[in-house]
Amino acid sequence: MPDLSSAQHHTPRETPDDEAAVNALRSAVMRLGRRLKHQRVDESLSPAEMSVLGTLARCGSATPGELARKEHVQPPSMTRIVALLESKGLVRLEPHPEDRRQKVVRQTEQAEAMLEESRRKRNAWLAELAGQLNEDEWEALRAAAPVLEKLAHL
Repeated sequence: MPDLSSAQHHTPRETPDDEAAVNALRSAVMRLGRRLKHQRVDESLSPAEMSVLGTLARCGSATPGELARKEHVQPPSMTRIVALLESKGLVRLEPHPEDRRQKVVRQTEQAEAMLEESRRKRNAWLAELAGQLNEDEWEALRAAAPVLEKLAHL
């Protein structure tokens, strides 16, 4: 497996093969993402609300401003999302430990349980799909997973 932490970067050449690969990747990731979004446990949550809960699960508690930056939304939008999540019992606002003017958003146990069930359902659906792959395709998928993960976080 390639070392993903190395400083070497490959700039795609403007070849037809590179363009086709980028186009196929974009199309496949978008289609798969849409299909995964339909495998939801709680239909009452918007994709933005689910994304904020996922960020809190990955990164831990954060201020609304930090969440807005991580989610690439404006602070007023994040304030509305946090208020909706709080009204649903999925997050709670606590005093900031160093700056009493700010609040820290923490997910609740209810949110943790819902996210775990959502992951379980989506993983089961994806595993069922992947079960239709042959061994060579599975090997390619195992090799590609860390690269896709890196792309998702660049």
